[in-house]
Amino acid sequence: MEIQWVALDWGTTNLSAYAVGADGMIVDQVHNDMGMSQLTSNEFESTLVDVIGHWLHADRVAPVLACGMVGAHEGWRDAGYSDAPCLPVDRNTTVCVPTSDPRLSVRIVPGVCQRQPEDVMRGEETQIAGYLAKNPNFDGVFCLPGTHSKWARVANGEIRNFTTFMTGELFSLLTKHSVLRLSTASSGWDDDAFLAGIKAAMSNPDRLTAQLFTSRPRTLLNGTPNEVLKAHLSGLLIGTEIAALREMWRADDVVIIGDQENARLYKTALGAFDIRSTVYNGAQAIIDGLRPLAKNFVQEPEPV
Repeated sequence: MEIQWVALDWGTTNLSAYAVGADGMIVDQVHNDMGMSQLTSNEFESTLVDVIGHWLHADRVAPVLACGMVGAHEGWRDAGYSDAPCLPVDRNTTVCVPTSDPRLSVRIVPGVCQRQPEDVMRGEETQIAGYLAKNPNFDGVFCLPGTHSKWARVANGEIRNFTTFMTGELFSLLTKHSVLRLSTASSGWDDDAFLAGIKAAMSNPDRLTAQLFTSRPRTLLNGTPNEVLKAHLSGLLIGTEIAALREMWRADDVVIIGDQENARLYKTALGAFDIRSTVYNGAQAIIDGLRPLAKNFVQEPEPV
């Protein structure tokens, strides 16, 4: 199938590239660890050509639409932020990136910022736009789990406000670089322990740091398996995150956008308290969020 345009989800640690056909379906895709943190500003174009060069044609310009940390100050080109409340993605605010390769025409979607209290997102706004493209009348709450989980309230097609939690990063730090790494090193998982952690955190979110430490004495005194303690620790962190947003998810159904495993964990956590949630695939949300821009993409390079 002929490739019509390319979608990029270019984050801090990873790059995902999708070749999209005329019917909007993904024709091919590439995933690697060449994220923003691995590159200097003058290495982005060559990295992109290395990744998608086999999709390019000498006689045609390929529209490339990108979101994520590629548009950060430290990325390929600073795409800035749209101020909430705002549309998640607006074709009038995309930023053109000059390229030396004549086969490329690249635009980056800006992030979204919140001035009070201060918060920012890059990439998640495109996923939200993707869900809204298929569900334009949706008003409610989005949960976007990941290294830095986002919870956003959307009304009338706009991101009204949002909150970021460092849940995923904290889990990584605690299980890899703290004393708890000795008790949580495991490739296994225990769903019952995860739910127990969720409920413990929801009941006493102010005791999080005390509850986290229990992994160590449970190893020393009881010989509790590492997979149980790892799942319980994850439940404590996610449960504390959810507890902080009671007023948000009590009033609305929740749409969870993310990868399969993260979405499963958050859906399980919300379900434990009878909170209804819908899961939407994160990669598909990126495609759906960028697709309206592709229809209006200007292939001629803009003046610098």
